[in-house]
Amino acid sequence: MPQSGDPDLRALQAARRMSHGQQLARAASKFPDQEAFRFLGRSLGFAALDERVSRLARWLADRGVDKGDRVALLLPNGLEFVEAFFACGRLGAICVPVNFRLVADEIAYILRSSGARVLLTHADFRDAVARASGEAPDLEACLAVGELEAAVPVHPWAETEATPAMPPDVDVADHDPCCLMYTSGTTGRPKGALLSHFNLFMNSMHGMIEQRIVGSDEVWLAGLPLFHIGGLNGMLPYVLTGGTTILWPTGHFDAREAVDELERSQVTGCFFVATQWQDVCAVAAERPRSFALRRIAWGASPALPSTLEAMARTFGEIPIYTFFGQTEMSSVTCVLHGEDFEHKPGSVGRPCINVEARIVDDDMKDVASGEVGEIVYRAPTVMQGYWNDPEATAEAFRGGWFHSGDLVRADEDGYIWVVDRKKDMIITGGENVYSAEVEAAIDTHPGVAEVAVIGIPDPKWVETPRAIIVPTDPANPPGADEIIAHCRERLASYKKPSSVIFVKSLPRNASGKVVKPELRRLHGAPSQESA
Repeated sequence: MPQSGDPDLRALQAARRMSHGQQLARAASKFPDQEAFRFLGRSLGFAALDERVSRLARWLADRGVDKGDRVALLLPNGLEFVEAFFACGRLGAICVPVNFRLVADEIAYILRSSGARVLLTHADFRDAVARASGEAPDLEACLAVGELEAAVPVHPWAETEATPAMPPDVDVADHDPCCLMYTSGTTGRPKGALLSHFNLFMNSMHGMIEQRIVGSDEVWLAGLPLFHIGGLNGMLPYVLTGGTTILWPTGHFDAREAVDELERSQVTGCFFVATQWQDVCAVAAERPRSFALRRIAWGASPALPSTLEAMARTFGEIPIYTFFGQTEMSSVTCVLHGEDFEHKPGSVGRPCINVEARIVDDDMKDVASGEVGEIVYRAPTVMQGYWNDPEATAEAFRGGWFHSGDLVRADEDGYIWVVDRKKDMIITGGENVYSAEVEAAIDTHPGVAEVAVIGIPDPKWVETPRAIIVPTDPANPPGADEIIAHCRERLASYKKPSSVIFVKSLPRNASGKVVKPELRRLHGAPSQESA
C-alpha cells in the first residue's frame, strides 16, 4: 500500500481532485473536439480551451503568482473570462471577479481588500483601470485585451499565446479557495465571500440533478454577466457534461437577438432575469418558433406576476425553473421545479438536494408554517467565510447555521415564499443594491442632514432605489438631480436613486433606528415626486 510522501500516492491524490482545473482537463480528454464555448462567432473546443488555459496559467506563474494568490478579473463576458477562471483554478490562485459596472473607487477598494497581485482586464475599462490601479499597493501587473495604461506594467493578452502550454505542477485540493466574490454589504463596503472548488463543484451537482442536465448535446445560454455568481455557476454543469455554452455580450441584451439565438443554436437550457424575460416572451410570442429547449429558468431578482404569467403562456410546455440563493451559498439554495410552476407561481420552491434549511426567529427557534422568519442554511455549498473579516463571519454563522438575511415564509406544503430582506437589500434588474451603501454615498453631500434609502416598485427593473432626505437647510434643499449626480460619481450607475423625496424628519423607533417599513408605507408609491 502506498505510504505518505510516496510519488504514486501523491499522483493518486491529485487524480481524485475536483478542482476546476482538473475538471476542464477531464472534459478535454473526453470531448476534445466538442465545442465548449462560443462567443460572437468565435468558438473554442475543449482541447483548444484546455491548452489556452495552460498557457495563461504558465504566464501567471512566470510572473510570480503562486497558489493562494489573488488574481482580479475586470473583464466583460467573453472567452478571455473563461480562460482566466480556469487558469486560476489550474494554478491554485484565487479568482476575484470584479463587477465592471463599478466606478474606479469601488474597484480600487476590491483590489486593495483582496490584495490582488495581477489584474486581468479589457481596454473597455481603461479609465477605471488607470485610476484604480494607482490605489492598489499589492497590484504588480495587468494583462489586458486591447491597449490601456495603468500604474503597473501592462502586458498584452497576446503574450499568453506565445507562452508554453506547460502549467506548473500544483496540487489544488478540493477545499482550497477558488473564488473571492465580493457582495454588497450593509456597512457601505462590500464583503468578499470565499468559495472553494468543492463549494462550486457541489453547486454544479445540484444544478445537474435538479434540472436533469446530462450529455454532451446540451447547449446553454445565459443573459447574466460572468462576474455574477449566477453567470459563473450557470456554465459549470455544461463543462462537466461536455456541453456547449454560448456566452452573451454584457451590456448588450437584445431580446430579438436572444430569441433568434435560442432557435438558431437549438439551445437546450437558458437563464434570464425577470426583466429580460418580459421582452423575450413578447418576441417569442410574435410567430411560431422551433425551439429545442428542455428547460428555462429565471432568478436573481423578483419577478412581477405579469412576467410569470407571460412565461407560462409563451413557454408553458417547457419546464420552467425558479432559482433562489445568494453568493455566500455558491449560490442556489432553493428550486421551484417546472411541474410546480403553475400551482405555486411566485414561490422559490423548496431547498435543493444537499441543502438543509430552517426558518427561524431572532432566537433561532423555528417559526410555524405561514409565519415569517429568516431562512438559515447548512450545506456543502456554504462559503468558507468573509475575507479578512472574522467578526462578519462569526455573525453570519451564529448558532452553527449560515444566516441568509432573507425573510421568508413556508406554506403548508413546504414551499418557500420570499417576503423581504432583513438587511434592506434592493434588487434592481438582477443587481443587488444595499441601502446602507447608497445612504453612505448620499450622506457625504453637505446639503444632507439625514438619509434613508428604500426600494420602490418599477415596471421595468422590478425595484429601484429611492432616497428619503432630511436637508441640512430646509429652506434651501439641494435639488433631486444634484443628489443623483452626486451618487453617480461615487457609485455604479445602477445603485444611484431614481427619485428623491425631502422630508422634515425620518421615523425612528425607541432605540433611534429608522423604521423603514413606515418609510415604505409613506413613500413607497412609484408615482410620488419630491415633497
